[in-house]
Amino acid sequence: MERDLLIIGGGPGGYEAAIRGAQLGAKVTLIEEDKLGGTCLNRGCIPTKALYKNAEVINSLKNLDEFGVKLSDYNLDMKKVQSRKNEVVNKLVSGIDQLLKGNGVEVIKGRASFKGNKIIEVATEKGTEELSAENIIIATGSSTSAVPVPGIDLPGVVTSDEILNFNEVPKSLAILGGGVVGIEFAGIFASLGTQVTIIEFLPKILYRLDDELSKKLSVYLKKQGIKIITSSALKEVQPSDEGLKLIVGNDKGATELVCDYMLSAAGRKPNVEGLNLELSNIEYDKKGIKVDSNYKTSSEGVYAIGDVIGGVMLAHVASEEGKVCVENIYGHNSKLNYDAIPSCVFTFPEAASVGMTEDEAKENNVEYIVGKSMFGANGKALSMGEGEGFVKVLAEKESHRIIGVHIMGPHASDIVHDGSLSIQNELTVESIKESVFAHPTLSEVFYEAICGCIGEAIHSIPKKR
Repeated sequence: MERDLLIIGGGPGGYEAAIRGAQLGAKVTLIEEDKLGGTCLNRGCIPTKALYKNAEVINSLKNLDEFGVKLSDYNLDMKKVQSRKNEVVNKLVSGIDQLLKGNGVEVIKGRASFKGNKIIEVATEKGTEELSAENIIIATGSSTSAVPVPGIDLPGVVTSDEILNFNEVPKSLAILGGGVVGIEFAGIFASLGTQVTIIEFLPKILYRLDDELSKKLSVYLKKQGIKIITSSALKEVQPSDEGLKLIVGNDKGATELVCDYMLSAAGRKPNVEGLNLELSNIEYDKKGIKVDSNYKTSSEGVYAIGDVIGGVMLAHVASEEGKVCVENIYGHNSKLNYDAIPSCVFTFPEAASVGMTEDEAKENNVEYIVGKSMFGANGKALSMGEGEGFVKVLAEKESHRIIGVHIMGPHASDIVHDGSLSIQNELTVESIKESVFAHPTLSEVFYEAICGCIGEAIHSIPKKR
């Protein structure tokens, strides 16, 4: 079979690149050794959000009295929870399979490795075969990186893959890593009744977020009973009669922490092992495969996208890189604006961010103005019983062009796209202010923050001059 495009990896980057290639008329083959959808669908974004919904339901049950509803008791069936999660995942995996078939993409289940320049060897259940194509895209993603700490391989130390399949709610859970993965699992299990402790090496959790957002979210997590230990490193894991004993150290000395389980969520590494990249002269290091602005590797006709090239390891980034890469291969002049990529944290309340933070603006000597609006002044948020949080907008001081939007509050992951669209299209405060936002909606908080940039917010008390 003659192939125009061969893609290694069927995650969000790989399968979307395959479909886009087929739309552009290419004969596409996709190689995936596991399940379609990659980490995001099978062991990341989607199963985590399914569990997040269960946690959200339980949080609602805890606050029913506020709505005049009394409930004497309830039981949590973790086996049913897992069954529901698996149904969601399987339905989406099946959907991707049908999409690929519908677009005429050949899918081969097997493990791919390079045997030479643009020559791929695929090991399948039936044996091995060699494939070649005019263009090849590597989209093998990333996996959890092991932390070099004594005792890290003890029973009870788990990764995100394993914790997603727990059939019982642990009494106590320590989480190594205060990034998105660790923080989301902290919120989920705290809602389910687990005593959760987060251990973070840096001075704050979610270090990529706007500083104000990170600090305010920490306060809400602590109110939920989550203990947060920052500026501290895990020194050792020891077996204990009660499960695990963790030795945690900082400048002030070492402390001990006992827990049933420990989740290791302190980073991810690009999946390059076993690809034999050297046989195709593809340059890479521990951060990932090296590519140029068009995702070209050092080997002619070979490209790489998504987590395997490092950078921002988000599913929607991989998807967009895959589509942009394919479009450029087939003659389109496509670019990805990384400044307009939103990131979301599914906590209680949600947090979301796009564009520059205040610290980044200061570091880049960008003069800016700030508008801020609280969900506590929004009718929709209050009627939902979710008045915590705010929207903060940053705009260039001279042009009033939107450069950053940072949100903590109900449905922040949905509202943030107002900010993404604004940054992508270089909208100004004035151009958005002329739009009409429906009432009562949560997006009105974004609109109020926009108006606040120039002192024209209606539902905020003006600052004294």
